[in-house]
Amino acid sequence: MSDIVIPRDLLPADGRFGCGPSKVRPEQVARLQSSLDLLGTSHRQAPVKSLVRSVREGLAQLFSVPEGYEVLLGNGGSTAFWDAAAFGLIERRSHHLAFGEFGAKFGKAAAAPWLEAPSIASADPGSRPELSAVEGVDVVAYPHNETSTGVFHPVVRGQADALTVVDATSAAGGLAVDVAETDVYYFAPQKNFAADGGLWLAVVSPAAVERIERIAASDRYIPEFLSLQQAVTNSRLDQTLNTPALATLLLLDEQVQWMLGQGGLDAMAARTAESAATLYDWAEGRAEATPFVADPAHRSNVVVTIDFDESVDAGALAKALRANGVVDTEPYRKLGRNQLRVATFAAIDPSDVVQLTRSLDFLLDRA
Repeated sequence: MSDIVIPRDLLPADGRFGCGPSKVRPEQVARLQSSLDLLGTSHRQAPVKSLVRSVREGLAQLFSVPEGYEVLLGNGGSTAFWDAAAFGLIERRSHHLAFGEFGAKFGKAAAAPWLEAPSIASADPGSRPELSAVEGVDVVAYPHNETSTGVFHPVVRGQADALTVVDATSAAGGLAVDVAETDVYYFAPQKNFAADGGLWLAVVSPAAVERIERIAASDRYIPEFLSLQQAVTNSRLDQTLNTPALATLLLLDEQVQWMLGQGGLDAMAARTAESAATLYDWAEGRAEATPFVADPAHRSNVVVTIDFDESVDAGALAKALRANGVVDTEPYRKLGRNQLRVATFAAIDPSDVVQLTRSLDFLLDRA
């Protein structure tokens, strides 16, 4: 199948559909080119601090941040944030919803020797567990969107006596959210925000800041790099503990300003919903394909997973797409299913998603 040439008029204008790193818009690259005087300069000086301030203020506007909430940033990405949360956010014990690779990984990080064993509610890939109160926990954590499987979870408070901590890495900027329903809404910028990794950002409530400060003032050992108190202190100064990737900040700032100019989060959510609907409708219309997530209410609008029956080799299909310049449609590596996984992030044009389905039709009709 990989030797099949898809006609140009069926191909997307941009063939990047990866779930992270994701498509970077040309305007973001142009922003880098126009900011060469900033690259390679001190992150402690006014020009870079002004860039960080622009990112923080732009995100606060995008998410309609409630009074008292703050936008924090730190080095290391979401994986580092899980360890930072184990050191500086979970007081005694946490409860986690695990319905894919990334929700489960946070649960593992929370199994630290200074904490009580976490409570974990699991579900098979393609579904999600119910969110219910658990006695004796002070953090309730779950993904807004499970990147590995394409399962969505609505953002609602877990329980009144615990902080609600939501992994929004593949959701933030592409799905609607009321951050007042959370205490920590955290994410990395390499998905909807179309930047590079290595940085984490979080919208945090006053209650979360109080928890961070209280734990930092205790006798718990906290490595400086993983200190959320350091993130609070430095973010208020529009900087990070150690040197950030300035290119990432520039790409991120350009994307946030574009999102705001397009109509904000509501417009982005509508854009991703349109793209996802195109793919789900296509899968339901092909006899050999079906959405992996069976319950429509659980289906993601930013990561679409499509299963194929045994008559189709999805791996060969992905290779044929790649040979024609349509890339990164392979399934999550550890899921092991005969499927395609397609990002429909904010930067991806809905018209390119339509063209992707036309390319798929062309390949399948000739398989």
